[in-house]
Amino acid sequence: MRILLLLVPISLVLLGLAVWAFVWAVRRGQFDDLDTPGLDILAEDEDELRETRAARERNRAPGTPDAD
Repeated sequence: MRILLLLVPISLVLLGLAVWAFVWAVRRGQFDDLDTPGLDILAEDEDELRETRAARERNRAPGTPDAD
């Protein structure tokens, strides 16, 4: 029973820290746009792929068959 005198205040402090962290994140705008970061990753891959293909096209000698 004595352990509850220690665990209850510790759990309340941890709960307070979790609430503070959540409020801090909301005020800083961490939850404003949840969709775009995932799409940015895909867009960067497409840009990189496009650049790689363009570089391959520039380096290809005229008259050589397409290896792809």
